[in-house]
Amino acid sequence: MPRWVRPRLIVIPVGPVIRAKRFWIWDSGFYMLRTCSTRSRRKSGRRRRNWPICGGFFDVPGAQKRLDEVNALMAADNFWNNREQAQKLIDEANSLRNRIEPLLKAEKQLEDLRVMVELGEAEPEAAQAKIQGELEADLAKFFKELEALELRVFLSGPHDKSNCILSINSGAGGTEAQDWAEMLSRMYQRWAESRGWKVEVTDALPGEGAGLKSITMLITGEFAYGYAKAERGVHRLVRISPFDANKRRHTSFASVDVIAEIEEDDGEIAIPPNEFQIDTFRSGGKGGQNVNKVETAVRITHLPTGLVVASQNQRSQHQNRATAMKLLLSRIYAQRLDAQKAEMERFYGEKGSISWGNQIRSYVFQPYRMVKDLRTGVETSNVQAVMDGDLDRFVNGWLRAGCPAKRMQGVKDEEE
Repeated sequence: MPRWVRPRLIVIPVGPVIRAKRFWIWDSGFYMLRTCSTRSRRKSGRRRRNWPICGGFFDVPGAQKRLDEVNALMAADNFWNNREQAQKLIDEANSLRNRIEPLLKAEKQLEDLRVMVELGEAEPEAAQAKIQGELEADLAKFFKELEALELRVFLSGPHDKSNCILSINSGAGGTEAQDWAEMLSRMYQRWAESRGWKVEVTDALPGEGAGLKSITMLITGEFAYGYAKAERGVHRLVRISPFDANKRRHTSFASVDVIAEIEEDDGEIAIPPNEFQIDTFRSGGKGGQNVNKVETAVRITHLPTGLVVASQNQRSQHQNRATAMKLLLSRIYAQRLDAQKAEMERFYGEKGSISWGNQIRSYVFQPYRMVKDLRTGVETSNVQAVMDGDLDRFVNGWLRAGCPAKRMQGVKDEEE
């Protein structure tokens, strides 16, 4: 059972639940957990229902008020006249429900635990040991769910709730590095799917013989950017290469870039039409004979910066153009943000070259098995689970550590 989490959310007692006569109270005014003695419990009385607003993720009254407003708009007769606006309202309503329901559920669970403590105190001492064991099991489960709520507090950036665009580029290592890029692509797709997000590959450049030189995918889901930004950096693979007839160990690198998706009508960034050039070409992706006869793929070049984006996986040129424009706006926004915060070495500046010494995480397959995040020290020997998309321990550890950009002092990489 965890003994503590960040004090901004909860404070957990270390003594026994019943015998120490300590119990849990849910402070509705600030959505905090605190402990009280039996004496203070008698003074506290019932839980207050007139919750003050504390703002942010835990502003339940404000979120409930907004949800009522959105529901009223969705009930209007002309709701479906503008399908794009209607979809945005539906997404907002779902987001508000996902924020409110876990908090109300947590409060109900805590009230049930409090009732169990009161009933346990009335039981004979011989029966209290059994009740205490049940309480500790329920508390362990409750803490796990509460930690998931706590992580939401760290996702307070302006675009943390947005979809994200994740790009992988192979680095030093040739064919081995291209195969590593494809392995990372599979890992991230499985991770996104395990979280209920939708993944769409917008562009991919096959490698020479095996793997991928680069791939770009759009991950759609709530807080996709907030979580996925933890993966931005250089990833290193150490294994016995299947492409080496002598079965020697090889080290390969691939870089992962994560930027928030910016909508064309977002208003934060506008591109004059004379600043970009649009080219079309024939796609080799899905779409049947149409993609071989019609130039459905779209490439957009931003002339002032030289940024180039492409989309070829949609069936029509119009859809590919819309996707490519989102990619371009997102990249321009990230680049401008990078320029504003160059002193903090954020975004593109902090990633470094795709080579030795700049990695944020090492994946060692041989001679031992270990995946280690060098920014937080989080590690696991279950390499297969990580490659199958079990990344939450690394992402959550990075968020709890304050989103560090550099290697943690004292963390050693055994392969260096």
